[in-house]
Amino acid sequence: MPFEAVVLNKTSGEGRLRAKSPVDCELQKEYTFIIQAYDCGSGPGGRNWKKSHKAVVHIQVKDVNEFSPAFKESVYKATVTEGKIYDSILQVEAIDEDCSPQYSQICNYEIVTTDVPFAIDRNGNIRNTEKLNYDSQHQYEIKVTAFDCGQKHATEDVLVRVNVKPVCKPGWQDWNKRIEYKPGSGSKPLFPSIHLETCDGPVSSVHTTIELHTNYIGKGCDRETYSEKSLQKLCGASSGAIDLLPSPSATTNWTAGLLMDNNDMIFKFDGKQGAKIPDGIVPKNLTDQFTITLWMKHGPSPGLRAEKETILCNSDKTEMNRHHYALYVHNCRLVFLLRKDFDQADTFRPAEFHWKLDQICDKEWHYYVVNVEFPVVTLYMDGTTYEPYLVTNDWPIHPSHIAMQLTVGACWQGGEVTKPRFAQYFHGSLASLTIRPGKIESQKVISCLQACKEGLDINSLESLGQGIKYHFNPSQSVLVVEGDDIENINQALRKVSYINSRQFPTAGVRRLKVSSKVQCFGEDVCISIPDIDAYVMVFQANEPKITISGTDHFARPAAQFENERGVTLLPDIKIVSTVTKMEHPVEEHDRANKPVALEEMLHNLDFCDVLVIGTELDPEQECLELDHVELQGKHLDATNSTAGYSVYGVDSMNNYEQVLRQIRYRNWDTSATFDRKFRVKCSELNGRYTSNEFNLEVNILHSSNSNFMDHVNHMIVQPQFLQSVHRPEGSTGAVHNSVVPSVATIVIIICVSILIFIITLGVYRIRTAHQHSSADNEGSKENEMDWDDSALTITVNPMEKYEKPHQTEEESDEEDIEDEEEDTTSAESDESEEEEEDEEEEEEVIVQKRDKQKVTRQEQLEWDDSTLPY
Repeated sequence: MPFEAVVLNKTSGEGRLRAKSPVDCELQKEYTFIIQAYDCGSGPGGRNWKKSHKAVVHIQVKDVNEFSPAFKESVYKATVTEGKIYDSILQVEAIDEDCSPQYSQICNYEIVTTDVPFAIDRNGNIRNTEKLNYDSQHQYEIKVTAFDCGQKHATEDVLVRVNVKPVCKPGWQDWNKRIEYKPGSGSKPLFPSIHLETCDGPVSSVHTTIELHTNYIGKGCDRETYSEKSLQKLCGASSGAIDLLPSPSATTNWTAGLLMDNNDMIFKFDGKQGAKIPDGIVPKNLTDQFTITLWMKHGPSPGLRAEKETILCNSDKTEMNRHHYALYVHNCRLVFLLRKDFDQADTFRPAEFHWKLDQICDKEWHYYVVNVEFPVVTLYMDGTTYEPYLVTNDWPIHPSHIAMQLTVGACWQGGEVTKPRFAQYFHGSLASLTIRPGKIESQKVISCLQACKEGLDINSLESLGQGIKYHFNPSQSVLVVEGDDIENINQALRKVSYINSRQFPTAGVRRLKVSSKVQCFGEDVCISIPDIDAYVMVFQANEPKITISGTDHFARPAAQFENERGVTLLPDIKIVSTVTKMEHPVEEHDRANKPVALEEMLHNLDFCDVLVIGTELDPEQECLELDHVELQGKHLDATNSTAGYSVYGVDSMNNYEQVLRQIRYRNWDTSATFDRKFRVKCSELNGRYTSNEFNLEVNILHSSNSNFMDHVNHMIVQPQFLQSVHRPEGSTGAVHNSVVPSVATIVIIICVSILIFIITLGVYRIRTAHQHSSADNEGSKENEMDWDDSALTITVNPMEKYEKPHQTEEESDEEDIEDEEEDTTSAESDESEEEEEDEEEEEEVIVQKRDKQKVTRQEQLEWDDSTLPY
């Protein structure tokens, strides 16, 4: 015991009980022990002492508030769901090491952090005072302190973290609303991290539909905006299709008055317009086999009583109102009318064919093909075959000599009215309306013509789960995925991609919608999955810069233009397309100093025009020509007119170059023509990207003495001529162009020609002297350069004897050739200073080998005057 008892007064017996050392209530709150008193006894030694009875002493140690409250945990954590009010989120607990109830008990807790939606009671229970919102704040951190009953607070506050989780909502998680697509990037996954949250619902199967909406882009999809003729050729369609709705032009002006969409290949009909197809465009007799194709977007017919809406109609032009054949819409039905003449058959025959389809009135673009193999008529819509649900028979039409009028967008009513007019107007949009007499189209071609360039795709089909079923619609704009395992469904949707195979796709937004249906095990009310609304942002492709280059200025003697082959206009034309690319994105202020890379790219062209600048060609004396054999094996066609030459069709730049290099200009009466100017322009995507305008000037060299000018032409360019004949045997296009001489150059040439004319007379006398002996030496001349001056003309004294025209004459004496070269050299040396300035402007001679001429390499220079006029 830490206590002792001492006697204070032996006489009175007073004593004191005291502590020997400090006592601690926390170590022992109370002590109980027995105390006895002893007297002093008898005798000197204190023997025989007596002791008192035992007394019990009970001591309580009074507490001092020396300890502060302390929390049991260093951090408290709790998670709550948004939108709920909790009685108690969690309980904090503090302890105090004091021993007495007054100082050891925790009488109060307090939240130290201000402005938080929480409260705490005396027992440490924390609750929220308002509904929490996950979107507003995901987590709260608050500090709490505790007080003992002596009002001593904890030395350290405790941290309490309250996490807010959203209410579990079934639906797709971890997807982005915006998906960016760069042209040329192939197939890009739409939702690479998506998964379905079912909130532990008893799901048995999931049915998901992904839809790509592109109905507002062109004809409902990012199709190539090539002309219908070009597409027909690309898809291998039979030739002979007649475009009834071409883009307005000088030759196709009947569509000029129609309303057009932003795309110049789509025509809008608002019930007020119709177009007359000129006579001769479509043959009168379509035979028993023909095809009508069109793109159509049509909604419900306006008005209470729906009238017929004419797409295509062939009716009497005057007097009567008979419809010979027609394609029209009536009450969301497509009807094709075909009336035969009595002279073809006098029997009751099928005359009307009806198809009732929801797509006719759904305000979406669809591709329709009517294949007629009379008496069978088949409709293809978006590549799917439909047989008519109703066929009406009728008698043939009585024969008459009334002319017929073919119309689009309305039907021509020539009779039964006081004034002929349009009737039965169409409401909607049409594009690419064609008719092909005499042939029907194959399923493969029809599918190609309506094919879409963009759509949904699935990467790595083989990696889909075993229980996954999927289905695409024909245009691949809708994908349906079905499965009974949620994780397999998640994996399948992560593989769904967007793809656009166009080299230059239409930039802009493509809307996406994902809708899902969930079936549950034995549940009447199952989980509802909200739809996903997202979009694909297709960026603008790097626009190509199409550049045409080549010789833009040359002159030729008039005789070459009068020749039956004419002069090749564009022998070295080159078409190059480049795009500007930056390796890394740069800031605007750095853009000026950042080098940009020009990268050459290959793509198709769809037309190139060689236009005549100035007055049009006079068909009586001049023309542009092209051998149509040059078009074989290519997707190209060509048209010729007095305004120029047009080559069209979707084909490579290389094929266009090959064809343009073969276009020739002929002028068989050059007396009144001194020059001609032409302009070449090419296009991609029906004019969306156009090339530079390449201008070409052609000069026709005239002289009162054609012999004189031709000799000037040949002699002055002799060095270039000698070089040109060394071209390889297999080289094509042995045509060399030069720059047209300036006025100063022509003056210099005339001065030089005075000397050359003397030389010419000398050459001529040498030739006439040896004319007959040259033929004998022909076989021995080898290993020398060929000389072809097929365009050279020499005036001969008509009094002298000559042999038959077009006879090949040759020089036989080497000394004569040497004399000629010496004379030429001396003449050139006299004018060397003047000619040095003109070397770059000298003409190069056209070296052309006639089909009937057999030219061999010979020992000496060979002179060919097969075309000399005498």
